[in-house]
Amino acid sequence: MSSAPFPATTPNTLLGIALMIAAMIVLPFLDVVAKFLGQQNVPIIEIVWARLFFAMVMTAPLVWKMDGARSLIPRRPGVHLIRAVFLMAATTLFFWALKFQGIAETLAIFFVQPLVITMLSPVVLGEKVGLRRWLAVAVGFMGTLIIIRPGFQSLNPGVFMALGAGTSLALYMLLTRRIAGSASAMTTTFLTSLAGAVLTSIAVVFVWQAPTPQQWGLFLLLAFIATAGHYLIVRAYDYAEASLLAPLGYTEMIMAVVVGWYFFGDFPDIWTFVGVGILIACAIYISYRERVRHVPPLETPPTMIG
Repeated sequence: MSSAPFPATTPNTLLGIALMIAAMIVLPFLDVVAKFLGQQNVPIIEIVWARLFFAMVMTAPLVWKMDGARSLIPRRPGVHLIRAVFLMAATTLFFWALKFQGIAETLAIFFVQPLVITMLSPVVLGEKVGLRRWLAVAVGFMGTLIIIRPGFQSLNPGVFMALGAGTSLALYMLLTRRIAGSASAMTTTFLTSLAGAVLTSIAVVFVWQAPTPQQWGLFLLLAFIATAGHYLIVRAYDYAEASLLAPLGYTEMIMAVVVGWYFFGDFPDIWTFVGVGILIACAIYISYRERVRHVPPLETPPTMIG
């Protein structure tokens, strides 16, 4: 016998904004934990396994409560499996990038993801992208080049991994848009985590390194932060419109700078802030143009919450 889902909520814009900002404050600590584990030479795929497996376990009761027991059974397992592959790739590359550069720098490059979504949406979704959005994509990539500055500084492997992570998450989110309406955001998150946990459980066997008690604790903390952050986002969308909340996802950058400096002594240079400013401005403009053209917004900000 399943529990009754949460009752419908009354729109409350300020509460929705508060919940979204709270999520953006919480989520950078996910990267802190992942970077700590990476510094302890825990295999990256093992960190990704912990993130997906324990998040699946923690999310299941929430999905049961919100959507009922039947929602735990996937209707389109093939799509969720493909989404899980892209989420695994994005998470693995992002966590791997953290071994080579700071949290803020990695997140800054990762913000290329909305531009990739716009570029690929005509192919994947058959959407028409107008001239103004194409110009915003071009300017946004200039912002990415300002952050990376090829030719002016040596490129570390983390740059390419962060770009790969952003591209992988863009593909994940395009598939999310394709199945929009088939299940709640929390349910699709659970199903993707389930598929990802199965896949990483197979892969992690080949690199498994027995965690210490402290590392098991960090594994659980990693999943708790991811689950809490995503739950806050889901609840935020219950109270406010997606078109209003989506740009707030970029406020994660502020907390990423703070935690990167506090825990690891990393602080981005001025050009990173300039490039991020251009990227965020272009992404918000693209979001605005999509709203004008009545393109369904993605109910997920450009973060590694999956």
